[in-house]
Amino acid sequence: MPKYLVIVFCAILLSCQSQPAGKLVNVKGTTVEERFTPPEGYKRKNYSTGSFEYYLKALPLKPAGTKVRNFDGTIKQPENVYEAVVNMEIGNKDLQQCADAVIRLRAEYLFKSERFDEIHFNFTNGNKASWEKYAEGYRFQVKTNSWVKTAKEDNSYKTFREYLDLVFMYAGSLSLSRELEQVDVEEMEPGDVFIKGGSPGHAVIVLDVVEHPKTEIKYFILAQSYMPAQDIQILKNGVPADVISPWYSTAFGPFLKTPEWTFTRAQLMRFKD
Repeated sequence: MPKYLVIVFCAILLSCQSQPAGKLVNVKGTTVEERFTPPEGYKRKNYSTGSFEYYLKALPLKPAGTKVRNFDGTIKQPENVYEAVVNMEIGNKDLQQCADAVIRLRAEYLFKSERFDEIHFNFTNGNKASWEKYAEGYRFQVKTNSWVKTAKEDNSYKTFREYLDLVFMYAGSLSLSRELEQVDVEEMEPGDVFIKGGSPGHAVIVLDVVEHPKTEIKYFILAQSYMPAQDIQILKNGVPADVISPWYSTAFGPFLKTPEWTFTRAQLMRFKD
């Protein structure tokens, strides 16, 4: 019997003892960790304050009840797929979509940590986009598929956001999936990404993980952007009958059903060190 089927059976037994979903949400909480209480019996791991895992669970959230907005200010439809909204601007262009939200969170963390040499992503055509090179004044020329120095050196956050918009324009789920490495669901950590590369493709990122000390079962929280470009949002559990929403169990079987996409267990990936 596959290992995940054994875990599924254990999860079913434990879920019957979990508190109602309403008790898992603290509307006064202002971060991911403060807003969402782990299901009964589950504990968060302690991550160092400088880690990507810590950064994600400390992400600031907009007030409870805030609606997800598209880049043009309209309200995302449908409205019943998310539990909370990350407090991060997305600009006024239709750029920060699915995989771009994952790229954004990773890049913001590295920028905040001053790990500038690690901020680089590949375009779909394979061309590498380095933040350090962009900050030096190099700009991508589409006609020649090359980087040419056309601007003054500028490593400000404003220029960093311009760099990210460029990445969003020419990168996507396909290119991002090629930069990640597969990881077993049982080994999941915050920062891991469920991703289907291609067109169409999609990506969601794990923001938080809790674990039961007596079993191998973990629960996790997912976030996404979508099309058109929209606020990064914390997803409801894709199975309406599951009372642990917004938490998902690693015992989800062969398919992970989120409100707007379905992934397989083999599509969980991680940024390479």
